[in-house]
Amino acid sequence: MDRRDFVRIGLAAGALAGVANADAAALPAAGNGALLDAGVAEQQAAMKAGKLTSRALVSQYLARIAAIDKAGPKLHAIIELNPDALAIAESLDRERAAGKLRGPLHGIPVLLKDNIATADKMCTSAGSLALDGVRASRDAHVAARLREAGAVIIGKTNLSEWANMRSTHSISGWSGRGGQTKNPYALDRNTSGSSSGSASAIAAGLATLAVGTETDGSIVSPSSTCGIVGIKPTLGLVSRSGIIPIAHSQDTAGPMTRTVADAALLLAALAGSDASDAATKEANARAADYGAALRRDGLQGKRIGVARNFFGSNDAVDAIIEKELEILKAQGATLVDVQVPNIDKYGDSETTVLLYEFKPDLNAYLANYAPHAPVKNMADVIAFNQQNATREMPYFQQEHLVAAEAKPGLDAKEYQEALANNLRYSREEGIDQVLREHKLDALVAPTGGPAWVTDYINGDHYGGSFSSPAAVAGYPHITVPAGYTHGLPVGISFVGTAWSEAALIGMAYAYEQASERRRAPTFQATVTIKL
Repeated sequence: MDRRDFVRIGLAAGALAGVANADAAALPAAGNGALLDAGVAEQQAAMKAGKLTSRALVSQYLARIAAIDKAGPKLHAIIELNPDALAIAESLDRERAAGKLRGPLHGIPVLLKDNIATADKMCTSAGSLALDGVRASRDAHVAARLREAGAVIIGKTNLSEWANMRSTHSISGWSGRGGQTKNPYALDRNTSGSSSGSASAIAAGLATLAVGTETDGSIVSPSSTCGIVGIKPTLGLVSRSGIIPIAHSQDTAGPMTRTVADAALLLAALAGSDASDAATKEANARAADYGAALRRDGLQGKRIGVARNFFGSNDAVDAIIEKELEILKAQGATLVDVQVPNIDKYGDSETTVLLYEFKPDLNAYLANYAPHAPVKNMADVIAFNQQNATREMPYFQQEHLVAAEAKPGLDAKEYQEALANNLRYSREEGIDQVLREHKLDALVAPTGGPAWVTDYINGDHYGGSFSSPAAVAGYPHITVPAGYTHGLPVGISFVGTAWSEAALIGMAYAYEQASERRRAPTFQATVTIKL
């Protein structure tokens, strides 16, 4: 793991370090309670009071990235920095001084996963050396919305290469371009994938906000293992235009933050219809005031199904969640033990759909957002990896890419039947069925197991997951920090039917405010087992 392509990052960090140090007095020292670890509301209050500028805030985050991500623990969460970040922050400070405020994200630093196109000086590569140096021809819709909202895009985060759709024996958090992302709670443990860098960076306080993407688990799983909040929205609430894809039937971007309040504000900025993404035609009508959903009584009177068939993978995790269920009841929720039906009927068909959609979706992205790239299609990517196997495939191969390339078109009967099967058993005979039969407002379960030791020989070894029902259905899923086992974070999940983000945010916020489970990482080298 000594070989990493950090030349561009190193140059950017070096160029900015002097400026960052010059602004060091603008903020208190990093740590618990410092503004760098605070949320949007606190940072905005400091800027409104004249005690903070966006430039100073961005500068301090860049200094922390240099100290924690590139030196010190070397998290490798950031794949590239935006060399224009300080200039953008300064322009937003001038707008503020002139009385122009774009909204709650004005001047707030945000990180984007490196599969989200930005039409600036940064690359968009999905972590692959095949797209190293390739700049997108235009912004992804979500990037454009964030700029319009006044957010400062300060960099791109590392990820599981090709969003973890390259190999059947992958190592989450590793990419050819970015190396291995580390978990800030135990550096030898994995972040899970594929929004690995976004989760690690937010947990470590390297920015206020981050955007991840999910096909199945790639927002909620790394959020859980890194002790942060993650929201996977309803499919179609947030545009996928300009995001390097896996599969249009399940892909979506979503917030990754330290608090539910910040996730709600970020989701409000991301949500909206996009003429370039037909799935979002209802988004403007369906989007809600997510900030107004942040109510401490958000659990009062709610009927919540405890998805018992997603317990049992880890005794310590189950014990933690059982205690948290008591908090839900204390906040006024009625809990009902349930089984989510038919979860065994779409495992294979989900993979089939992803493989069928991957090739045409990737080829379309390359044609529309990176026509100047040296790779024009999936076949070119496969050939590039074969020709650069030492750098691109030192630990695992590209079985998924090869299998996707071999699939015929989307008119194939196998694909059509698999997609119909997925929707039937995850929606009307899955989540919707259990919600309807028990008159439930949401489902809860452990998000997944704690972080595992990163293993370059055996690959990933997950400890259970609640991600697939909502992912396959295209329904919303929120994970919130619920506690720790041996110092490793554990998340609790809230899942609902389509477009139920506001209700879920209310429940998640009420739980978070009553429990206050999250604590900052201390960058331990490994876990100390206490018997």
